Amino acid sequence: MRVKLRIVNILVTGGAGYIGSVTVEVLIDRGHDVTVLDNLSTGHLGAVHPQATFLRSDLHNVGEVSKALRVGAIDAVIHFAASSLVAESMKEPIRYFDNNVVGTICLLQAMQEQGVARLVFSSTAALFGTGGDDLLSENAPKQPTSVYGESKYLIERILRWLPKINDLGYTSLRYFNASGASSKYGEDHRPETHLIPLTLQVAIGSRSSISIYGQNYSTVDGTCIRDYVHVLDLAQAHVLAVEDIQPGEVKSYNVGNGVGFSVQEVVDTCRQITQHPIPVELKPPRIGDPPFLVADPSQIRSELGWNPHFTDLQEIIASAWDWHKRHPKGYGIDSV
Repeated sequence: MRVKLRIVNILVTGGAGYIGSVTVEVLIDRGHDVTVLDNLSTGHLGAVHPQATFLRSDLHNVGEVSKALRVGAIDAVIHFAASSLVAESMKEPIRYFDNNVVGTICLLQAMQEQGVARLVFSSTAALFGTGGDDLLSENAPKQPTSVYGESKYLIERILRWLPKINDLGYTSLRYFNASGASSKYGEDHRPETHLIPLTLQVAIGSRSSISIYGQNYSTVDGTCIRDYVHVLDLAQAHVLAVEDIQPGEVKSYNVGNGVGFSVQEVVDTCRQITQHPIPVELKPPRIGDPPFLVADPSQIRSELGWNPHFTDLQEIIASAWDWHKRHPKGYGIDSV
């Protein structure tokens, strides 16, 4: 019979970022003690939960990370910290491999030093490259088409060796398009690259139009189709994963709603919710943009009991719009 070990103290790297901050919120609401480690290069001080212990540091500083694991008597790590802009990764590949791959190796070294044997890794659907015409299962071919995707794939390949050598247990969560907001924390990237916040910035008045790249894909309206998963549902997936993990076990899950919405549908829904015309600028397709990228989430549903609560596009965008209306400049003076 499988016996779950009680996980109390959790270190969250990148816990001042978008998905990290919401996951910390859900962990604390569930009764966990959380230490956030973030260098604030892309995160925000205002996104650090007031009940979390905060350590401003970089993963490359193995000594400080090791100290954080020891002092906090950490039971498990949820690892978000990474550089994550696809286009930027193609211009600065060395920096991305350093931040993402070498940074993770430093974290693993510190975990090994302190005997922390449970890790939830923030992976990505970018592993699957251009995807295909069907829902993507965990066993779909891994064919990254960007340095960012390759960096995450390299980490997964490194991780799979460790349980054979030591007792590390890990779960990789490969999620699709994170979206929406909680009542406290939302999306504030500098620069912003995601469709929903970019579109809502037009309604806020900080952007004049939204660009749609490509209108002749073999989809229902000619624009790309993506799987949008609410950030609170993503956070719940991380909580379920970290509470389930056992030393020596290896798991990987695709995390998405299993339903695709087109770029045009997203823009139209933003128009309905904001009551703003949101002008569109039509542009040529971007190289490497897959027409269809949607998850098959059946495995995480059946094995972890994950059940997303936000499956309606209007609900997802409405939560993001509510946050952006209350934070038109993002985290403002707390932004770093």
